[in-house]
Amino acid sequence: MQPGPAHRAGSAPNHLAADAIVAVTGVGLGASVASAIGSLDAHVMHAPGGFEVAVGRFTGLTGAYLLLVMVVLVARLPPLERLIGHPRLTRWHRRLSPWPLVLLTVHAAASMIGYAKLQRTGLWHEFGVALSHYEGMLGAIAALALLVAVAALSIRAARRRMSHETWWQLHLLTYLALALSFSHQIATGASFVHHPLARLVWTLLWLSTAGVVLICRVALPAWRTAYHSIRVVKVVRESDDVVSLVVKGRRLERLAVSGGQYFHWRFLTRGFWVHAHPYSLSALPRPPYMRVTIKGLGAHSSAVARLKVGTRIAIEGPYGTFTKHALTERRVALIAAGVGVTPVRALLEDLPAVAEPVVLLRASSEEEVLLGNEVTELATARGGRVLGAFGCATA
Repeated sequence: MQPGPAHRAGSAPNHLAADAIVAVTGVGLGASVASAIGSLDAHVMHAPGGFEVAVGRFTGLTGAYLLLVMVVLVARLPPLERLIGHPRLTRWHRRLSPWPLVLLTVHAAASMIGYAKLQRTGLWHEFGVALSHYEGMLGAIAALALLVAVAALSIRAARRRMSHETWWQLHLLTYLALALSFSHQIATGASFVHHPLARLVWTLLWLSTAGVVLICRVALPAWRTAYHSIRVVKVVRESDDVVSLVVKGRRLERLAVSGGQYFHWRFLTRGFWVHAHPYSLSALPRPPYMRVTIKGLGAHSSAVARLKVGTRIAIEGPYGTFTKHALTERRVALIAAGVGVTPVRALLEDLPAVAEPVVLLRASSEEEVLLGNEVTELATARGGRVLGAFGCATA
């Protein structure tokens, strides 16, 4: 890449905004629990099946709310992404995911048992009544079935049998499940029937969650892609299985990105456009150019070397917390192996002038170190050092 005008620096994490999101989430959970408790009365509690009905209402409302929290965790909200990072948010999403499913399953079972006792009818008879007379019940059953199916496919043994792309497509059924379940909640939820204010607040909560997903996952990437109009201008082979793509875009000086961050890249050509993949920048943007270095580890990354000049690219990001904003000391140790050197190389370029980096590069041999000359030049320019550990397994 040729030097260009300075790009817009990535902003520091906004702790206040992230704290506000966490606080609102906690308040929402408390309000959901309070609403479920408030929907109970002495008549219901002392009637046959009252305990099961109470359990059903509590688990239903709490489980539905936690589903929204799961969605927000992976909605790519900029304040959370900059402060916490997508890998950690994804881990939280994964750890939280069993609880809504368990709660909603208990909700379905407890509600059917409780109302069957309350009406002094059989369980299957009550199920038939609910299915034929309660608005949205069929959608709610379909939603629960979809959630169970997605959970089953997310078990590690099942995931190993399918590609990431297939699993991701099936995972989108979660959004369909949420949409199918909503009318049941509003039409039959004891916390909302005859409580127009509670119904309005719950509806706004669901609509705002959907809005966050649409804005952060669809509208913002689409706008950024159209605004910057990025295309491949050069494909440089760095080694037998590593290539660098130099891309060109409009107004890249306005793209706020820090060294060490990555984008999700969607190459808009046959065989590539369906899925986006995360690749780190291997240098800070030099408007109108950016560079990404990719190792052929799978079918998608291996095929990148065959991209033609002029191929258009859709981007989502930047993401990642591996930036200068995470520094707490002047001296910093950076360790990289294989293609993992790419974010380190970009971060070195973005470190403050007072930083003293020590870089450890691992590779099978000195010849296999990627971008080694660039890393050495950037580190020594800041008074740092580059050390090599050769004969080790690389990433």
